[in-house]
Amino acid sequence: MPDTTALPPVQLSQRAGYAKEQAISFLMQQGIENPGVISLAAGFVDFASLPVRETREALASLLADMTKGQQALQYGTTQGSLRLRHRVHELFARLEGVPAKELGVGLDRILMTTGSQQLLSLLCEVLFNPGDICLVSGPTYFVFLAALQGVGAQAIVIPSDEDGLRTDALDATLQQLDADGKLDRVKLIYLVSYYENPSGISISTDRRREVVEIARRWSKQQRILILEDAAYRELRYDGPQWPSVWSFDAGGEHVIYTQTFSKSFSPGIRVGFGIIPTDLIAPLCDRKGNDDFGSPNLMQQLLIEVLDRGLYEPHVAEVQSAYRIKRDAMLAAADEFFSDIPGATWVHPHGGLYVWMTLSHEIPTGFNTPLWTSAVHDEGVMYVPGELSYPSDMPDRPR
Repeated sequence: MPDTTALPPVQLSQRAGYAKEQAISFLMQQGIENPGVISLAAGFVDFASLPVRETREALASLLADMTKGQQALQYGTTQGSLRLRHRVHELFARLEGVPAKELGVGLDRILMTTGSQQLLSLLCEVLFNPGDICLVSGPTYFVFLAALQGVGAQAIVIPSDEDGLRTDALDATLQQLDADGKLDRVKLIYLVSYYENPSGISISTDRRREVVEIARRWSKQQRILILEDAAYRELRYDGPQWPSVWSFDAGGEHVIYTQTFSKSFSPGIRVGFGIIPTDLIAPLCDRKGNDDFGSPNLMQQLLIEVLDRGLYEPHVAEVQSAYRIKRDAMLAAADEFFSDIPGATWVHPHGGLYVWMTLSHEIPTGFNTPLWTSAVHDEGVMYVPGELSYPSDMPDRPR
């Protein structure tokens, strides 16, 4: 091997420093490379629920036709397959409970992405300059916090309760930012609207409406957008059927809606989509074009086959049944083993993949604590420390 000791260092960009040492990469690597560990940490889909039969059938059909197969193996387009956007339009209309022709969204406002995570990253790239502000629920999806950190944006936490993000606190925070002369730095409000990662909570219907009203009211110097991350929308096991936050945005120009097929079908195909305000489509496509010219075309064409052949919705029903059993088992275990621990509380979610547990302040849960060491090394169980779900620069960040 060449001797590199005498070489000068590589000069990395400022943004490379922002994005270093991401926890999600560590947690996913540990979960994959240590199959004996029970991972409660990275939102992996249960192996038993992965749609091998459905994928085999769809892929065989796709490649049995020479023309279709060649088209699937060719480059696609940056915005995504027109046929798939049409299928997504129909799916989204069904979820919204309206006929597709009444949805009020054209195919030109649908963007196909490599999972919903790509859209989160692209939005950070096109919206935020260093020092700009995003308002997030506390706790929130820690991978999105990392994406914000990666562009030098500031995340400000809005408290939440059993009904989700507190809109009174959201309004008060915006009022204070206005008084401090920082309202013009606020670009986005981020919500995981269904069975939040990590809290398991869904924001109530009234608060969904109120968030949109608040964003409109405080859009003075610039439009304050809302990013509705609905990754877990289809993983409902019981409880209410909430309308989307997007449905309260009558003009369709304040709420960015994103969803993924990773949880409802397969994370391996890495297909997600966004319903995008009109004036954001071009900048997002420009940024995405620099990255990949479009998400993998073969995976998009595979998903079209899955949807066309009626394989998707039955699989979603199977996933719901499988995860309902797992949710109930987790809650039963919490009742059995944590009920007698003073200060231990947990959420009983109606769907999704997450149960948020809070312990007393005397029990630290972070990396390299006795609890983490015992859980991972002695018991073979990995979890997400709660501190990751709050900004690292938050003064009173939970430990």
